[in-house]
Formats: sequence, C-alpha cells, structure tokens
Amino acid sequence: MKLSDHYNKASIIITISVLLVGGVIYFFAITYISRIQLDRDLTEEIDEVKAYISGNRRLPTQVEFDEDITTFVKTDQNSLQRRYFDTVYVNPKEKKQEPGRAVEDMVIMNGQHYKVIITESREGTEYLVQIIALITFGLMMGLLIVLFLTNRYMLRGLWKPFYGILHELKAFNISEPSDFNLQNNKVDEFADLNHAVKIMSERIKDDFRHLKHLTENASHEMMTPLAVITAKLDTLIQDESLPPEHYELINDIYLASGKLLRLNQTMLLLVKIENNLIEGNEVLKLDNLVREKLVQFQELLNAKNITVMEKLGEKEIFASKYLIDILLNNLFSNAVRHNTLNGELSITLTAGKLIIQNIGTPHPLNADTIFDRFQKGSQSDGTGLGLTIVKNICNLYHWEVSYYFEQSLHTFEITF
Repeated sequence: MKLSDHYNKASIIITISVLLVGGVIYFFAITYISRIQLDRDLTEEIDEVKAYISGNRRLPTQVEFDEDITTFVKTDQNSLQRRYFDTVYVNPKEKKQEPGRAVEDMVIMNGQHYKVIITESREGTEYLVQIIALITFGLMMGLLIVLFLTNRYMLRGLWKPFYGILHELKAFNISEPSDFNLQNNKVDEFADLNHAVKIMSERIKDDFRHLKHLTENASHEMMTPLAVITAKLDTLIQDESLPPEHYELINDIYLASGKLLRLNQTMLLLVKIENNLIEGNEVLKLDNLVREKLVQFQELLNAKNITVMEKLGEKEIFASKYLIDILLNNLFSNAVRHNTLNGELSITLTAGKLIIQNIGTPHPLNADTIFDRFQKGSQSDGTGLGLTIVKNICNLYHWEVSYYFEQSLHTFEITF
C-alpha cells in the first residue's frame, strides 16, 4: 500500500471517528437544549395557570390554553414538588398520540388543593432535532467526500516529486556518466532530498571510478609479473641439467602461478559482471550454443566415458554471447569434473528452463552456500568462483539459478 493510501486511510478513520463522536455529542446537546426550552415553556404555562386562578378565583377551561392539555385533580396533599417528565400527548385535533413533555405542580383555589398537570407536544421539537441531525449528517458526508478527493488528488500532486526521485533512483546506473535529472521543487523537504541524492550519487560514482581504476591497474600490474614467472618457469623446465627433484618443485610453482593467473582473471570478470560493464547483448539461440559446448567438451566426456542425454528445445535469449559462453563453460566443466567414471550427464532445455544433471558424490551439497565465493570441494583444484560467476550472470539477466539433489543426481536449474 502506498504512503498516500496509508495517509488517506488514517485521516478518513480519524475524521469519521471525530465526526461520529461529535455528532453523538451534538445530538444529545440539541436534545438537552430543546428539553430545557420545553421546560421553560411549561414553567410559563404553570405560572399563567396560577396567575389566572389567583385573579379569577376559578379553574381555567381547556380552550383558554391553546393546544396544551391541562388537567386538575383534587388532592389532600398540602404540598407537591414541581417536576418535569416525558409522557404521551394526545393531539385533540388529529386524535393521535405524540411524544409529550409535562409539568406537575399544585394550585390552591378557595382552600381546596389541586394537582395540575400541563402536557405539551414534543413533536415539533423532535422534528427540529431530526432536521438538524440530517443536516449535520449531510455536512459530515460532504466533508468526507471533499477530504477524500482532496487527499487523493492534492496529495498525488504533492508526492509527485518523490516519485520522480524514486524513478531516477531505480534507473540509476553507476557505470553511466549521466547524472540524476532532478526537478526543482518548492517543498523544502523534497528539495533537501534532491540535494542529498545528488551528493550521494556523485560520491558513489567517484568511489566507483577509483575502485574501477584500482582493480584494472592492480589486475594489469599482476599480469606482468605472473607472465614473467610463467616464462621463467617454462625456461627452467626445459633445462635438462636440473636434477629430477627440482622438476617437481618447479612444476608445483608453475601450477600455483597458473592458478593465481586464473584467479586474477576470474576476480576481474566478477567485478565487470557485478557492475554491468560487459556490453554487446544480442539475440542468441541457446540450444545451438549448448550443442556447440557439448562438441567442445566431447574429448573430456569421452575420457571419462560419460553418457550424455540431451533434450534441447528451441530457446532464444537476449544476452552477451561472451557471458553465456562463460556460464555454459562453468556449468559443463563442473558437471564433467565432478562426474564419475562411466557416469551420466543429462541436459534439458525448454522455453522456461535449462537443467543440467550429473552423477557425482552420493550425498547432496549445501544448497545455501554452493553459489558463495570460494566454496568448493576438498578435492577440487578450481578457484571456487565458477558457480559464483554463474549466479552473478543469472542475476544480471534476472534469471533464477538453483541447486538440488534428486534421485542421486546433482541438478543445476536455470529458470528464465
């Protein structure tokens, strides 16, 4: 859920809660005020009754008090506390019952005590309360609609610079010389964010350039002494005057220098892959490349008498031929080197997957670390970076590579 949606949700929930609580309080306040007003009217009525009796020495008739219903009941009580209460009002014209409000008090005429009850209709007051409640509800709904539309469209405009920065960050490529195309913004926070992102990108690119130059220079400087060492060793090996035991020592040095040379080249390749520095993508027929790789490995396959089972469907990819050759070379080399004598190699290519299976050790490898750097078997003479390169190439093209052990077969699966 987007930030604006979170804000809309929170603001609408809070607004509805406040309006509901406010509406309930407002309703009871209006009801209370209307009741107070009715009680005041009834107080005036009862005072008018007392004044009428005091001036005329008789009980008033119903006609003399409009539509209020006034009843007099003789009582032996000497005093009565005036009270107000809700009751039923019977409309004398329409002959129907309505909600009413009444007051009860005592009057004295010619020494006789009378309990007087005046009842007044509450229908007009309740109708007024209902009208006010409907108006309030309409205002609440209108406010919610305006709030929703304002948050939806106004906030979208306010957050537009943020999404612009986010788009630039997603499209940011450390190897490209172009800078961020950030728009000027009047909002201070977004202006500060633009400034911070620009400074961050400049620092990252500067660090990357230094690291790239360091890596390239270090690799180049290492190549020269390694080439000299290899050449000198070649010369020493050809010297027939050396004792036999020296040949073995020189051969060990020769193998170590060769391994160091391969490690240097592999580390440089990893840096280039991770930073997307290898260009030249083109449409490739992967099935043809797999067949070519099988031909290249045919001699090694024959040396171990490995039976190859292939099922290759047509598959086109858009990638660098150089990197795909490295990927296939590492997978095939791994499958052949760790295979058994008279073993099996199965290759399956479909529109969605490339699966390479081989017989090897009778137990599974650690699938969690097999693609990590310098992870290799105890008997392996490689650099331990082959599968790491496979993983990085797959990441570069947004493919998924996985390993699992099934039916005594070590399986590497690439999902396009």
